Amino acid sequence: MRFGGFGRVECPIIGARKGPAMRNQRSFSLEFKRQVVQELLSGESRPAQLCRRHNIGSSLLYHWKRQYSRGKFENEPTEEAALKDRVEKLERLVGKLTLENEFLKRGLWSSLNQVSRNGKSLRAGDASSRASGKDAGL
Repeated sequence: MRFGGFGRVECPIIGARKGPAMRNQRSFSLEFKRQVVQELLSGESRPAQLCRRHNIGSSLLYHWKRQYSRGKFENEPTEEAALKDRVEKLERLVGKLTLENEFLKRGLWSSLNQVSRNGKSLRAGDASSRASGKDAGL
């Protein structure tokens, strides 16, 4: 029986032969995930022991741990996870505002360069008189 690599694999549960791309995806109940993560957090077992015992990968175990800390397993999220979520949201907002700021700066510089190429100057008095329509003879 081979698990990995190329070729055909005999499925140990149902005895059917399946190609490597035809493996079934396992699904785990929330209760099972919560139990495994709580065992990890309690220190009863080390991560490698849990992975071997339950035949799961370490990345999956740590993914469940992150989900658990965020309250995804019908449990209360930890304060640390709630703060991390808040920080992530604020960082996204800062990034968005920074991009908007850069966009507006480029637009302003572009319009100033266009005005200077046309030989016009933008002084405070010129801008206010143009806005009010005094130069247009109104």
